[in-house]
Amino acid sequence: MSIKNKDLHGNVPDQSNVVLLLIDVINDLDFPEGKKLLPPALLMAERLAALKRRAKQVGMPVIYVNDNFGRWQSDFRRQVTHCLEDGTCGEPIARLLVPEEDDYFVLKPKHSGFFSTALDILLDYLGARTLILTGLTGDNCVLFTAYDAYLRDFYLVIPSDCVASLDPTENQYALRQMQRLLKADICASSELDLVALNRTPKLN
Repeated sequence: MSIKNKDLHGNVPDQSNVVLLLIDVINDLDFPEGKKLLPPALLMAERLAALKRRAKQVGMPVIYVNDNFGRWQSDFRRQVTHCLEDGTCGEPIARLLVPEEDDYFVLKPKHSGFFSTALDILLDYLGARTLILTGLTGDNCVLFTAYDAYLRDFYLVIPSDCVASLDPTENQYALRQMQRLLKADICASSELDLVALNRTPKLN
């Protein structure tokens, strides 16, 4: 892609080899098994909040890649407000991971963050080659996004404690699949050296 306007009309001021993606974390959990997902998701959110703080400290861009949950007339900020103010099951997670003014966001209509979204273009302008994938759920939307990222030749890092699913066994199986088939680097978030990761571009 030939970039004529390198900062996308001023809206993408960041440049980074590594980007942190938060997938479906702004989530009201308004579905039959939402209450069952809340405990592992809340534990995940606590660790992810710490990882996000570290990422921001080293200047790493953060992108919220969020399902529109069928609300085609809504926008991301309205979804944040809904999760925070309407007494939703997912409120504790949203409070831990409230987006900041300089965070990016992409709304997706289906499982993968790349399907019918502007994520490809945003990552291109950021100069990203490595994606840190986190969020909900490991055996569904994180997995679908990881497959599409791998097909686009991104190098994948997936902190095992920053991904949650309804079934812990299925979550672990999905992580193993991403490690084996997608060559993803699977490790605890506390083991990630974000400075070193950003310094050395990796090829898939």
